[in-house]
Amino acid sequence: MSLIDQARAGDRRSIARLISRVEDDTEEGRRALTAVYPAGGAAWVTGITGAPGSGKSTLVDRLIRAAAAETAVAVIAVDPSSPFTGGAVLGDRIRMQDHTGDPNVYIRSMANRGHLGGLADATPRVVALLDGIGFGEILVETVGVGQAEIDVASSADTVVVVLNPGWGDSIQAAKAGLLEIGDVFVVNKADRRGADDAVTDLMRMLDLGPERSWRPPVVTTVATDGTGTEALWSAITDHRRHLEETGTLRERRRDRAVREIEAAIRTRLRRRASLGDASNEVLARVVARTVDPWAAAGTIVHTL
Repeated sequence: MSLIDQARAGDRRSIARLISRVEDDTEEGRRALTAVYPAGGAAWVTGITGAPGSGKSTLVDRLIRAAAAETAVAVIAVDPSSPFTGGAVLGDRIRMQDHTGDPNVYIRSMANRGHLGGLADATPRVVALLDGIGFGEILVETVGVGQAEIDVASSADTVVVVLNPGWGDSIQAAKAGLLEIGDVFVVNKADRRGADDAVTDLMRMLDLGPERSWRPPVVTTVATDGTGTEALWSAITDHRRHLEETGTLRERRRDRAVREIEAAIRTRLRRRASLGDASNEVLARVVARTVDPWAAAGTIVHTL
């Protein structure tokens, strides 16, 4: 039985080995992606993003319980990279220990390896792999992000933005980022003072935004005791139904494919365009100031 067949049969070690090879972008990993990609497209990808400490991991833990009752669930928890080992620092699986023995759930922490945007460079590839081997629901938890770190919108069908009471003017500052990508908004830790004000502020900001066919709902939760998580899961399900019934799901996934292809091209070009021996002559000309760096970059890209 091949490694892919073993992964599809639910063997956790085989899934982990495949993910590692895809994450490292090895030749075997690329072959595995090519093999499983035609079987994908059925998984629903939900991205959970928000500021550090907003309770994303605890919410994901609650969402796993709802999703696992219906289908096989995979979780990708993206963490900052360790400056010493390059591995994931936080290890959000700590908050999801109750699911480690569930054969219907697979959880993987992934280091962002310095990639900005809240995700790792390999996240879209790993999502495609998990989709292709048969997971029906994929939850992607980002690194704690700010308004510029919104790559999750390029990798998810539904984007859940998690906020806390006390955001206040921060909502105004983030409206051009997180507030534009959210399909569902969550005010978590809603048992704290200021939760109602945060909901009101969010609703006002959404009113000021462009008109959309889908009005993002604002849900209040207390993830630590599960309050509101059923309503959150219902909101995610409603968004999925909306995309499917209005025909916008196909358009959304087409846009996602465009962004993934462009990102893959940039990654390949970045690797090939690094200054090696072949570029020494161009580098010498820049140092001598007979050519500027931007013209030099054009020369290098042209040779590629």
